[in-house]
Amino acid sequence: MNSIRLRLLKWLLGPILLVNLVLAALVAGLAWTPAQVAFDAGLMDTATALAGRVAAGSAASLPPVTPAATGERAWFVVRDVGGRHLEGSRTFPPLRPGAPAYDAEVDGEPVRVVALAVATPTGVRHVGVAHTLRQRLEVRAAIVRSLVVLVSLGTLTLVGVVWLSVGNGLRPLARIRAELARRGPGDLAPIPADGVPYEIAPVVSGFNDLLDKVEAGARAQRDFLADMAHQLRTPLAGVQLQLEWLHARHAQDADTVASLAMMGLANERMIRQVNQLLALARAREGRPGDHVGPLDLALLVQESIQFFVDKAARKEIDLGFELAPAPVTGDAFQLRDLIDNLVDNALRYTPEGGQVTVGCGVDGGATQFSVVDSGPGIPAARRAAVFERFVRLDDKSTGSGLGLAIVRDIARAHRADVAIGGAAGGGTHVVVRFGTSG
Repeated sequence: MNSIRLRLLKWLLGPILLVNLVLAALVAGLAWTPAQVAFDAGLMDTATALAGRVAAGSAASLPPVTPAATGERAWFVVRDVGGRHLEGSRTFPPLRPGAPAYDAEVDGEPVRVVALAVATPTGVRHVGVAHTLRQRLEVRAAIVRSLVVLVSLGTLTLVGVVWLSVGNGLRPLARIRAELARRGPGDLAPIPADGVPYEIAPVVSGFNDLLDKVEAGARAQRDFLADMAHQLRTPLAGVQLQLEWLHARHAQDADTVASLAMMGLANERMIRQVNQLLALARAREGRPGDHVGPLDLALLVQESIQFFVDKAARKEIDLGFELAPAPVTGDAFQLRDLIDNLVDNALRYTPEGGQVTVGCGVDGGATQFSVVDSGPGIPAARRAAVFERFVRLDDKSTGSGLGLAIVRDIARAHRADVAIGGAAGGGTHVVVRFGTSG
């Protein structure tokens, strides 16, 4: 995994651990050296005392080895300058009079040896003292154990400090990531540059430039779509008037009437799609428009009741209204588009003689708008897909697949949730709840 955190930890912790190991070895050596010197000094004192006895002629019958209460053992020897054994241990290693203490082996056991040259009335004698290393090794082990504990605690402390430091250094990136994760699909506002560290300021600046370009492109696309829809609405309305005039003029010609009826249906479909494109252009902003204020959904429905009633009457659909005060804060144009698309969808897919009920009110502290129809319903597996643009349930559908996509975008802009469920008898129940989205 290509992670900045892991790379920083690798380049920081690796050298720290290496330096700690080197320092631990140096400290161990520095701590052991004085102890070794002290042990050698004690061994030298023993050798000096023995040399004094030899010089006084009182070293006769010197024991070859002396055990100590601590389990240590000591060997003594006196030799002449030719190396001939005079007193003490016969297995004593070769002597190095005048040299510093040195390591050797006696009777198969490692020892530390000190040798001195002593002048006596009968000539120069070499005196040697050897001592086992058990106590020295215990002291060395104690030093190593102490260093291991100290180095481990120091290393763990440094690792914790480095980990926290790296995490604190990367916190601005985490904050930017969290801010981007909270944004909606249409939120292209620039990332605030306040408090951004110098090192990532160019990245934030470049990202903001990219967001500006994306916003400019999206705005140009929306403006083109809105302008095109506006430009098409007037000539299409004119075509509709001409078709109605021709229909009245040639009402006696059955073939002409049939042809004009087909042309009228096609023109109505084109008008509806143009209106949906205009509504989609307004909804794709991802937020309410410029005319935001307190509204009542019941009043918005009442403003469009006559259109809904006329359309339902043509299909002999029983259209009912259950309206109660439903206060919301939003854009009247967008919310009217939401209402129109939901009711239009219900009337379009409900067969002749069916029922459609439009309702609004406050439930559980949240304002909601609902549309229930007795149409074929939407399978549960397809309910999420129908909110995508240009998605239709089957090839027989006459719509463009934009209605519910417009509803979804308008709901998001007003921080609302849209839910599709089944209605009694197999129909569809659509509910929009305001004030529930994050």
